[in-house]
Amino acid sequence: MAASTARETAPATANPRRLDRRPLLRLRVAAPVAIVAGVTLDLATPDVGWWPLAFVAVALALATLVGRSISGALIVGLLFGAAFYTLHLSWVGQFLGPLPRIALSGLETLILGMGAVPITLAYRWTGRYNRRGSIQLVIVPALVAGLWVTREVVVGSWPYGGFPWARLGMTQVNGPFPEAASWIGVTGLSFLVAMASAALLQWIRAGAWFLPGAVVPTVLVAVLALTPQFPTQDAGSYTVGWVQGNGPSGYFDDRASGDILRAQTAGTRPLFGQRIDLLVWPEGSVDTDPLLNKDTAAALDSIVREADAPLLANAATQRGLHTFNSTLLWTANPADRQLADKVNPVPFGEYVPDRWLYQKIAPDLVGLIQRSYTPGETAPIVHAGSVPIGLAICFDVIFDDVIRASALEGAQLYVFQTNNADFRGTDENLQQLAFARMRAIETGRAVVNISTVGTSQVISPAGDTITTTKVNTAAAQVTTIPLRTGLTAGIVLGPWVPWLISILSIAGLIAAGALDNRRPRRRRTVQTDPARTPRAQGAQP
Repeated sequence: MAASTARETAPATANPRRLDRRPLLRLRVAAPVAIVAGVTLDLATPDVGWWPLAFVAVALALATLVGRSISGALIVGLLFGAAFYTLHLSWVGQFLGPLPRIALSGLETLILGMGAVPITLAYRWTGRYNRRGSIQLVIVPALVAGLWVTREVVVGSWPYGGFPWARLGMTQVNGPFPEAASWIGVTGLSFLVAMASAALLQWIRAGAWFLPGAVVPTVLVAVLALTPQFPTQDAGSYTVGWVQGNGPSGYFDDRASGDILRAQTAGTRPLFGQRIDLLVWPEGSVDTDPLLNKDTAAALDSIVREADAPLLANAATQRGLHTFNSTLLWTANPADRQLADKVNPVPFGEYVPDRWLYQKIAPDLVGLIQRSYTPGETAPIVHAGSVPIGLAICFDVIFDDVIRASALEGAQLYVFQTNNADFRGTDENLQQLAFARMRAIETGRAVVNISTVGTSQVISPAGDTITTTKVNTAAAQVTTIPLRTGLTAGIVLGPWVPWLISILSIAGLIAAGALDNRRPRRRRTVQTDPARTPRAQGAQP
């Protein structure tokens, strides 16, 4: 630790054109600043959603890493992650208590903390370059932003399929910049936000009065502000009736079998007699398997007859030895019925990975999760007549590959079904709704985001709210929705952008380290001349 302290208080370089390799902030200052940065980033996300704070949060977090030792970077990175995730994922403990919240927040914090180390190495290994040159003002921000996004990619991929929930790009859904996601995806938007923040910090380090240093952050913000949404083509319109039943759909709600179905049916009755093309219910809207229960199937038959439209519902279905979280397109003609299953069941919510291990660690908690859902393998899309409808069941909305798969299958609108009842009173539903809005912008498609208890919304292809309902209320509406065809660049490039950014950033970091290591070797070669060594000049050893 003494060596670490010595490194972090080393004297400044004598060359005024180079950046000081000492920490920009002493550790006793950097630690609280990292916490402030984490809190600030949470304020940039819903439910507060002050999007400009994302740039401030990233700049502050990066400032704490400049000049740090590896151990110092890990400390401030962990503090930043803990402050952010403890607040942002507070809703996790609503369902199963504090242990899952601590476990998930702690894991994400650990990855965030470890990901701070490459960023601090990037600053260290590029510190010898002219502070007002293109390397410091352009290359370093791009490298640091790429490493920031690489950390996002890891969090979104590992473990157990990852949890790509808290992404920097998502903070911009309420601001003027989200259209960039339709060109380069949410990850690409994260990169641009991180690069603009890093470029702002480099400008300050070069001297805020050095106006050429403002070029990069200004250009990046201008690009974000002026980028239009990638165009898609009009394909007509579609009339959707959607019902937020507000039934007892929470895991621990007091209910009898069929209560949720009865609540949805009661909420649907005001729509009978109105002209609709499709009736939409949320996740968990049918609480018994209609594929096995004849009474439930008969109830759904009655609904589609009264509505004179197919019904898009959701239920847990049993097929063989496997249980699925299934969306069912229920039609009057059984031959036309279709089914799609949730692709990514939630670990420790809908199944327990490595149950043998976690049963030993938390047997009471694991024992609550009796049902184990199997991941779906069918494309997340159904066809209501001639209209292809893309699907995402609850947390599937956060996975890029699910959204992309239905877009490639020709989806002309999206229906996102969710059950937020276990998170009543938290901002989980608004965070998820932000994803729904961003998906509309990213794909250029309208979205029906329908919840059991709220918030339910219909979102235009531009990401604007067409209509909405309050939480914890029963509501039913009929909305005419625009249909779209054509693929945005964000969908086509979506699978390549995250990995391209990650690979180039890691390669850039390795190159920076290799170039930096060459400099001391050259200096030691020069000092082999005995006449030039300190000892030969009478210096003390």
